[in-house]
Amino acid sequence: MIKYFFLLICIFSSLFSKNIDKTIGSTIIVGFDGVSAKKDSQICKDIKKYDLCGVILFDINLQDREKPKNIISKEQTIRLIKELKSCKKNGKLLVAIDEEGGVVQRLKKKYGFYGKYPSEKEVGKMPYQKAREIYLKMSKELKDVGINYNFAPVVDLAVNPKNIVIYKLKRSFGKDPKKVAKYARIFIDSMHKNGILTSLKHFPGHGSSMGDSHKGFVDVTNLWREKELKPYKILIKNSSLDSIMVAHIYNRNLDPRYPATLSKLTIKDLLRNKLGFKGVVVSDDLQMGAIAKNYTLRETLKLAINAGENILLFANQLEHTDTKAIIDTIKELIKNKEIKLSSLQKSNKKIDKLLIKLQ
Repeated sequence: MIKYFFLLICIFSSLFSKNIDKTIGSTIIVGFDGVSAKKDSQICKDIKKYDLCGVILFDINLQDREKPKNIISKEQTIRLIKELKSCKKNGKLLVAIDEEGGVVQRLKKKYGFYGKYPSEKEVGKMPYQKAREIYLKMSKELKDVGINYNFAPVVDLAVNPKNIVIYKLKRSFGKDPKKVAKYARIFIDSMHKNGILTSLKHFPGHGSSMGDSHKGFVDVTNLWREKELKPYKILIKNSSLDSIMVAHIYNRNLDPRYPATLSKLTIKDLLRNKLGFKGVVVSDDLQMGAIAKNYTLRETLKLAINAGENILLFANQLEHTDTKAIIDTIKELIKNKEIKLSSLQKSNKKIDKLLIKLQ
């Protein structure tokens, strides 16, 4: 009898562990190396085992520029995405990309895509109808290859001519918050026409910064202005947004200790409570220098989850972290009561509502 009792404990323990793994995995989007995703590939195994929320695709492999990352042709990309989706039991896998236009478009002409979408700065000078035509064409191209999640539009304001990641790269519709919100709305509506989910970025505003958070710590304390929140206020108030991506910028006026991505004061207090956002909050890549150079994986996960991030993004572009290490670290944090399982379960519910929108 005792033997069977312990056998039941082992079975339930195994089931509980599996459930925990998938609860955690359902909050994670990862990048990976490979132009295919066969059943025996690591990414396919991870999607199946952990019920991953999604993947993010890139064309350039920043760790080895001699090798492709995920995209080498239109036909190959279509095949890759079909393989990725087949790895998930219900097929509801978020396949994300950064497709803004201008310098940030992963589906380039040399791979067989259109590849000539104008920057947000250029679109911001166009009539609304022309902007709508451009973004409808973009969304149709994303849909045709199977991509369903676009980490765009950028709603940062073009307020600092010395800004190297937004202003100089023409990644802003302009400096007027109402104008930025209007063009962002056109972008979002155009994506939704073809079933593409979107994410405003980079909350609470990256337009005034001087540094690049890909490389290291970026402090905007003396540069950031409250008007950078206005596009978010307008869009949250007047529409149902899919998600908002939080930046790695540090602003001691919002949080004297942590950068926005890891800040409960910025995410829960400001974005959720004050601005009233009820959708999905996604982190910027947690392997970017601003985070990876200042926090361990354990510290990053603990702070990000407790701050209120729903989707944790690990692009695996600047460095590599395997999915198992992320899952095991979060399990340890739950076991040690440093984060709550209920926080992840709440994130699962928000993400499930997002997945319902997929066509």
